[in-house]
Amino acid sequence: MPHIPDQMSGMVLTGHGGLDCLEWREDLPVPLPEPGQVLIKVGAAAINNTDINTRTGWYSKSVRGDTAAAASEGYGGQTDSDGAWSGALQFPRIQGADCCGVIVAVGGGVADTRIGERVLVRPMQVPKSAHAGLPLVTFGSEYDGGFAEYAVTYSEDALAVSSRMSDVELASFPCAYSTAEGMIQRCSLKAERVLITGASGGVGSAAIQLAKRWGAHVTAITSPEKAEELKGIGADETLGRNDALPEQSFDVVLDLVGGPKFPQLIDALKGGGRYAVAGAIAGPIVELDLRTLYLKDLSFFGCTKQDPKVFEDLVGYIERGEISPVVAKTYALRDMRQAQEAFLSKRYAGKIGLVVEEA
Repeated sequence: MPHIPDQMSGMVLTGHGGLDCLEWREDLPVPLPEPGQVLIKVGAAAINNTDINTRTGWYSKSVRGDTAAAASEGYGGQTDSDGAWSGALQFPRIQGADCCGVIVAVGGGVADTRIGERVLVRPMQVPKSAHAGLPLVTFGSEYDGGFAEYAVTYSEDALAVSSRMSDVELASFPCAYSTAEGMIQRCSLKAERVLITGASGGVGSAAIQLAKRWGAHVTAITSPEKAEELKGIGADETLGRNDALPEQSFDVVLDLVGGPKFPQLIDALKGGGRYAVAGAIAGPIVELDLRTLYLKDLSFFGCTKQDPKVFEDLVGYIERGEISPVVAKTYALRDMRQAQEAFLSKRYAGKIGLVVEEA
């Protein structure tokens, strides 16, 4: 049985706001696994838009702007009552939807044989009894996540993974790739023409690989300096963020951006096309001409909840080498503030990884 200390280090979110709400602590109690749970020694995590959006409180209905507007400073307490996607968040909170690590202890009802398994944690989870009133539970939001040396989760949400990849490479997959795969499965993408917005980000770059895996022809919207990098991971074509979009050209749009360009995205769909959305980094309030929606027989898919099969499929793709990690830069977990600043700079394609250093 591995030695498990009483205390651990981790990054704690103390409230909605700016980067100063991220506090490094070295006296956090190591959580104990309850019945049905496992304790994981975290090897690596990664940064996602949802970490920053939750920190700032961007999910509040009072926020109408893009995600970058208050990413460094927050909203000055205006979003405290409904700043997380389940409403009010309990602080302090250890965030971190991405987690790769090793099971070191189990709670009641979980087989001891799970100890020693290398696992990835399912980020979007079916609510258990403690969160029965919520439609969705996210690891690192509704309860503590992977931004610490140890984390607990439910046994069914810790999936064993067999891979030669490093912890930080594996930790780049859970949130971004399951979001992208969830979008693809919801809209039943096949060998069709798909347009992907925000394509250089974690979810966007994941969507490129996963859409190609499903046989699609991929057009990615990105900045010119990232175009060749995205073609290297599978994009067939790229468009600049300010380019006019060809009308009636795509069967599917996978949108992570929203904002002012939304009407062009809808016009770019063929008749009978499908629009799937899982983000709104350019702004959540958009203009929709309902005549376009019904006269073109379009289908819209809002994508947050995931069938458990999505993450199980994803682990299978990893183990069979069908997808590859896109890790642009790696930081130590204690350097979270610098890592989020690098993430917000939008200079990188793919994920920003976080390595949990040995105490």
